[in-house]
Amino acid sequence: MSQTRRKKYTRRAILRLIAGFSLIAPIASSAQDPELSRLAWLAGCGAAERGDAGSGEQWTPLAGGTMLGVGRMVRDGKTVDHEFLQIRRNEEGKVVYIALPAGQAEASFTLTSATEDAATFENLAHDFPQRILYRLFRDGRLLARIEGNRGGAPSGVDFPMRRVPCDNVAAGALAPKD
Repeated sequence: MSQTRRKKYTRRAILRLIAGFSLIAPIASSAQDPELSRLAWLAGCGAAERGDAGSGEQWTPLAGGTMLGVGRMVRDGKTVDHEFLQIRRNEEGKVVYIALPAGQAEASFTLTSATEDAATFENLAHDFPQRILYRLFRDGRLLARIEGNRGGAPSGVDFPMRRVPCDNVAAGALAPKD
């Protein structure tokens, strides 16, 4: 192999190596954030126990300092509601849950507590909900709950789910158990 050709291959190998590190570095730095890492249990897919097949939530693993989520509600074989979600640090360095429900303005909720199987986010200035809670049970059930004051009275709505393999989500096979 000529020296020119060898330099060309060496240059390509170095560029690939640098590109590989730039892809790995954000994941590694995210894993070092203990507060965000405490929410790793949320990653995965949950099928709604109420609603048609395809209803539920899906969260990506922590990468680049962000977890991304999407929620979908299906009735009679049609998507009737959806929501885009994020968990990340805001400009002040606080861990926040950002919700963008269909047809509504974005809302941000600050993490107030986190354990290896539960998390609570709050925004007391928001109309409803003021709190978003998640809890993972040992049997694989996942409970999402929104709560707060509605019309001056305490109110709450539960969204029970069960963990399912994410390939079931892609196939649209999130059928509720009877």
